[in-house]
Amino acid sequence: MPRAAHKKSSSSQPRRWSASVTTDSTHPPEGLFNQSAAVIARSLASKKVSPKGPGSGMRMLTFYINRAGHNLSASRKAELNKAKKLLSERIAKQKEKGPNKRVA
Repeated sequence: MPRAAHKKSSSSQPRRWSASVTTDSTHPPEGLFNQSAAVIARSLASKKVSPKGPGSGMRMLTFYINRAGHNLSASRKAELNKAKKLLSERIAKQKEKGPNKRVA
């Protein structure tokens, strides 16, 4: 049984929920995601960028990768995934030390 065709919306641009996402709690520096993996991980784990801890930074990084999608080059995506690995290691170290301890 064929699927019914979806009706086009009246606007010319597709609606994307992620286009309207804004937040006041985090402010990553301009161009951060174009840096090396180590710089990205260190910055996203900082209190200045992620006041709620490195888990918040991990969510920002994952959101950026998902949002950029197929527009990322293979090398850039590899560097961002390397940053995710470094950040997850930092989160694991923080959990080992206890909930109120920060990893430098």
